[in-house]
Amino acid sequence: MINFEEELEKYEPSPDVEQVEDVVNNNNLTDVTDIVRELIADARATVSL
Repeated sequence: MINFEEELEKYEPSPDVEQVEDVVNNNNLTDVTDIVRELIADARATVSL
C-alpha cells in the first residue's frame, strides 16, 4: 500500500513550474478583466461626448 505521509515528505516541486510561475508573476500581462475595463472606459468616454 502507498504510505501518503512518506510520499508527501519526498515531494519536490518541478523546477519548470517554478519558472513558469516566476515568468507569469513578473510580466505585465493583459487579461480579460483589463480588456473589459478598457472597453467600458472607451464606451463611457464616447457617451460623455
